[in-house]
Amino acid sequence: MNQAPSTASDILHQPLRIAGERVETEELIHVTNPFTGEVIGTVGKATLQHVRRAYQVARHYKPTLTRYERYKILMRAGEIIASRLDEISRIITLESGLCRKDSLYEVGRASDVLLFAANQALVDDGQVFSCDLTHHGKSRKVYTLREPLQGVITAITPFNHPLNQVIHKVAPSIATNNRMVLKPSEKTPLTAYVLADILYEAGLPPQMLSVLTGDPREICDEMLTSDDVDLVTFTGGVPIGKYIAGKAVYKRQILELGGNDPIIVMEDADIEEAATLAASGSYKNSGQRCTAVKRMLVHASVADRFVELLVEKTQALKYGDPLDPQNDMGTVIDEEAAIYFETVVNEAIAAGATLKCGNLRTGALYSPTVLDHVTQDMRVAQFETFGPVSPVIRFHTIEEAIALSNGTAFGLSSSICTNRLDYITRFISELNVGSVNVREVPGYRLELTPFGGIKDSGLGYKEGVLEAMKSFTNTKTYSLPW
Repeated sequence: MNQAPSTASDILHQPLRIAGERVETEELIHVTNPFTGEVIGTVGKATLQHVRRAYQVARHYKPTLTRYERYKILMRAGEIIASRLDEISRIITLESGLCRKDSLYEVGRASDVLLFAANQALVDDGQVFSCDLTHHGKSRKVYTLREPLQGVITAITPFNHPLNQVIHKVAPSIATNNRMVLKPSEKTPLTAYVLADILYEAGLPPQMLSVLTGDPREICDEMLTSDDVDLVTFTGGVPIGKYIAGKAVYKRQILELGGNDPIIVMEDADIEEAATLAASGSYKNSGQRCTAVKRMLVHASVADRFVELLVEKTQALKYGDPLDPQNDMGTVIDEEAAIYFETVVNEAIAAGATLKCGNLRTGALYSPTVLDHVTQDMRVAQFETFGPVSPVIRFHTIEEAIALSNGTAFGLSSSICTNRLDYITRFISELNVGSVNVREVPGYRLELTPFGGIKDSGLGYKEGVLEAMKSFTNTKTYSLPW
């Protein structure tokens, strides 16, 4: 089995996985280390023929795994991942630029997903309805059961969580006895191939999972429109999500898109706690999370103190070489992304925002950055920055805070810092988002709980193990005399 390179010169190679078969291709995709710019791996570049073959194999295979067998496969996969924690974390760091602290955390989250999916596979998800409930009722009962989809699931995942985003789609698919064709991001594909091999080793019938990498412009339309496809699950940017929505006609769609999540700090908040949450929520994973804190809405009466503390916490972070275990933050995904962050920050400064610290760039390495006196109309506030940038917007009333929070096209999650119940109930009721976390970062959740947004943050269908398992099944009813 391929191991993580001991030096940057050791090149990993991963061919396609079509129903477990390692399929070599004429062309390759090169995977680079964002910190060094060196090629650290290659993966196969699938053609349309490869794609069609993967779906045909999957469509014609009928899984027969019992609940217990699915449970055992998922649990065994979790055990293998735990035994290879350091290796997998290193691969994530090498291909994504995420620091070791973040990649180790991600592997731990992936283990949680497998645990929850395994346990849910054992749960009887049927319902029973008595029929003698009205004057014309009968002595019967209606029962429900959930069955796997008739067709194949297409899963397309982003670069920012090379393991966890993948496993959030693969584990529920296994738990529900489905077949999946997965396309991980071509920027961070190595981890997905390692996961596939672990699942095969754990006993997964290989026909239940294929992994393809390739040029999205060449293969994705087929993955969206094939007659063999029943459902498309996608996590990524809004433009691609909207393209999928229009292209995958008469396919079920689960689209988890971007966010512009605020942390809202009221005048009664514990400012030390709020600044700690703001920094953690803004910089973890190099700010590359759909649920990262991307706007800091702070009551004017406490804003000066909040900014002071936020700058202290930001400057205390160590960033640099992602492989250095002492660093709190590595690079962003590539130099192009870092240049974009630098651009929008400079735009904000030119428009009147105050740079408090950061805005330093070397290649794909971009420093944690704090901007004060940001206004809602600036690009850094209106759109998803998806990097380690902390724009502070000041407000005076709760009505203004709610309007600012709701004043973008996104509606994923939010964080509220207050102890007043009247504020809390208003925020829960009036914020147009999928999640409201009180005195916690916007991204807080369990891997089991429902997760997702509204507006441009998604179609409103939820992810999380339990919701994904519901989405990946058909409900059948039957009735019996009783």
